Amino acid sequence: MVTYTVRPGNTLYAIAQFFGTTVREIAEANGLRCPYTIYPGQELVLPIEEISSPRYYVVRPGDTLVSIADRYGLEINDILMLNRLEDPNTIYPGQIIRLTR
Repeated sequence: MVTYTVRPGNTLYAIAQFFGTTVREIAEANGLRCPYTIYPGQELVLPIEEISSPRYYVVRPGDTLVSIADRYGLEINDILMLNRLEDPNTIYPGQIIRLTR
């Protein structure tokens, strides 16, 4: 099991999609009842064995391709090729980049 701290704007659906599980499985693992209400700062147990690289990532302020690659154990060149990026220094907050196929 993995623990995740809810951030502002998170939904159970988005968390489930990001980590490859379902809303129902997260709700059951945390004893949540319908309607499923979560709040920033809340810690949720996720019914997964380990965190793997997500398929997509939304760039946050302060992110660099180096920091994103390091966070998920990926190669910068692979991210560049998947996204057809030429300059590894040109990413911006809110940009969606693909991390895996």
